[in-house]
Amino acid sequence: MLKTEKFYQLLQQQETLLLPGAYDGMTARILEEAGFEAIYVTGAGIANGQLGWADVGLTTLTEIAQVVSWMADITKVPLVVDADTGFGNSINMQRTIKILEKAGAAAIQIEDQVMPKKCGHFNGKEVISQEEMIGKIHAALDARQDEKLAIIARTDALSVLGFDEAIKRANAYKEAGVHAIFIEAPQEYEQIVEIPKLVTGIPLILNLVEGGKTPLFSQTEVQEMGYRVMLCANTVLRGAIKGVKDAVNVLKQEQSQKNIAPYICSWEERQELFKLHEINKMEEKYSEK
Repeated sequence: MLKTEKFYQLLQQQETLLLPGAYDGMTARILEEAGFEAIYVTGAGIANGQLGWADVGLTTLTEIAQVVSWMADITKVPLVVDADTGFGNSINMQRTIKILEKAGAAAIQIEDQVMPKKCGHFNGKEVISQEEMIGKIHAALDARQDEKLAIIARTDALSVLGFDEAIKRANAYKEAGVHAIFIEAPQEYEQIVEIPKLVTGIPLILNLVEGGKTPLFSQTEVQEMGYRVMLCANTVLRGAIKGVKDAVNVLKQEQSQKNIAPYICSWEERQELFKLHEINKMEEKYSEK
């Protein structure tokens, strides 16, 4: 089964999809081996983990596509790719979709922020007009080679123009033909439970950011509220940051690796994760006899 078809099935299943984010090949492999059914390629994670900068629109299309291709090469589960604003207007959007589809995306998320965008949980965001975003959605849909490639529309209008405008845009984007809707950064519980009642007939995504604007909920709670996807975009990234900091603090303070074992994976775990045994088998198979 194609990854695009698999993701379409995941959107239709009864159980809410728990969708964690990865930012490189290593974290994608860890998530797949942990048993997650799909992986979110996080733009914020790539900005933080690859560039070392905050999520303020500094990443380029080619940088995102490179990471997607690395992940797609080593994983079998669908990749949901954060494509930010599509890196420009509707013409740029078409190129973005074509490149990310070739790189291995099973679904592509686009948003209605002004370029350069900001993290959805930052202040000071701006949005383009609803009409311009609908044009970009149509451009994205037309650019696909595989009609099963899902296009996800995110709106950041809630914090900029208010709840009613966010609902209006979500329904307009649904009518434009997207496959899932993502209203970013609702802060009030009443709004969170109201969104699925006002935007119906399409899978909805709830983005839960630890310490962000939206309260945290369990997968069961998210499902009961009516959302089909529970997005945990940067949990893995932040776990990695803490793990690295804990390990290097021991190294710096003790100037020795003697007591560092509790803070790092074992040699065997590392080689198992990165498939050294498979590489050795291939070397044997293709070596000269």
